[in-house]
Amino acid sequence: MNQLLNQDLQQLDNFLQEIKDYSVLFLSSIETLPVKAATASFEPFDLPRKGMGAMHTLSQFRKRYEEHLAGNSGARNWGFVTGGATIPAIAGDWLTSVFDMNASDRDIPPFKIETETISMLRQLFGLPDAFSGNFVTGATMANFSGLAIARQWLGKQLGVDVAQEGMAALANAKIVSCTPHSSSVKSMAMLGFGRNALVKLPALPGREAFDIDALKEYLQAHKGEPLIVLASAGTVNTVDFDDLQAIVALKKEYNFWLHVDAAFGAFAACVPEYKHLLDGWEWADSITIDAHKWLNVPYDAAMVFTRHLQLQLDTFKNVGAAYLGDPEKDFKYSNYTPENSRRLRALPAWFTLVAYGAEGYTAIVNNNIQLARQLGTLISENDAFRLLAPVRLCVVCFTLNVADEEKQTAIDAFLKALNDSGKVMLTPTVYQGVPAIRAALVNWRTTEKDLTIAWEDMLQQAAGPTVGED
Repeated sequence: MNQLLNQDLQQLDNFLQEIKDYSVLFLSSIETLPVKAATASFEPFDLPRKGMGAMHTLSQFRKRYEEHLAGNSGARNWGFVTGGATIPAIAGDWLTSVFDMNASDRDIPPFKIETETISMLRQLFGLPDAFSGNFVTGATMANFSGLAIARQWLGKQLGVDVAQEGMAALANAKIVSCTPHSSSVKSMAMLGFGRNALVKLPALPGREAFDIDALKEYLQAHKGEPLIVLASAGTVNTVDFDDLQAIVALKKEYNFWLHVDAAFGAFAACVPEYKHLLDGWEWADSITIDAHKWLNVPYDAAMVFTRHLQLQLDTFKNVGAAYLGDPEKDFKYSNYTPENSRRLRALPAWFTLVAYGAEGYTAIVNNNIQLARQLGTLISENDAFRLLAPVRLCVVCFTLNVADEEKQTAIDAFLKALNDSGKVMLTPTVYQGVPAIRAALVNWRTTEKDLTIAWEDMLQQAAGPTVGED
């Protein structure tokens, strides 16, 4: 064995203790780190001729990168929809790397862990057992997977096995939506539908949700054509929900596949007051739910749920390799997902679900919602800002109260100053044609103290530079 490999093996305990100590140091100081890392430049780093060994590599890493790390998973990262990682979830993630097992085969513990975790998630969300589920890397691949299975269904309606024959028969396929997430549009490009296959129908006035009458009119005009309807259960700007019950009622009359993108909106099911927003999703054909958002597990992890296991197998089965067995007889997750080699992404979720249970996640979700609503109230009562939409769950969408022609420039300057301050991170958006700002709260660490810190900084940056500043 290589001398360095042998040396590291002999020093395994000491090295992992160093890693543990460094991890504790980082996690215990995460609230003092800037939320957003400053732009940094680095000298080139070449592959060493002779390796450094584990201990020296950790020292080199800290010397090179430590001062540039940010508290991305801290309590005040309100850009995008960024969760943190609970302590049990981190433990599960560490053990996933320690075990280093391919989570595909049926006869090994990772399979049981994943099926068990999916079962707990169904219980958390109130989904019926008719839904099978599996882990993928994130919402993009969950939407990709759901739409890939839908593509197979479309082909079947036309007498074509798309996975076998290709997309030629679906050249004119359409995916109907109102306010789709960009990851779905990206998935359409990857799946061969093309971005132009998206048909965006009108929203209700002042909303991001389907005008059901417009959807019914479109379906009637295309009656008899197999279609995919892509519904939103939590839009990124305002956490708006399509009327899933009304869409399901249309599904009984018209021939379409219903895919529900509930990346973080699914967690409304955890709180009785908001659970009704998802009424009807139990009749969807496929559902996307993200784990590294409101479940607060480390990147990357999401789930796709579907009622159509055979179509999923037809879409993703790994054929032509005798040593992998018969996909029709030998269940492997690799025959139901885009990946053959699969990290045990379910283990961090298993740890945090068991650690905190349904009541724990009700508390996390409800806390974020209440804090978001408090922020919305502060914004609506302050002349520097203007709230653009009701705070439905965990996202606050607002703008600066300046002239329209100055708005984009003012927002750019405000966000740069705010994010550079390192106390909180927000992101820009556009809502109904208005340049806007988003704050998304889904982190288990976030408290009223964080809201106070963020609000004070928002007020300061909105007031502009103080005397003596450039």
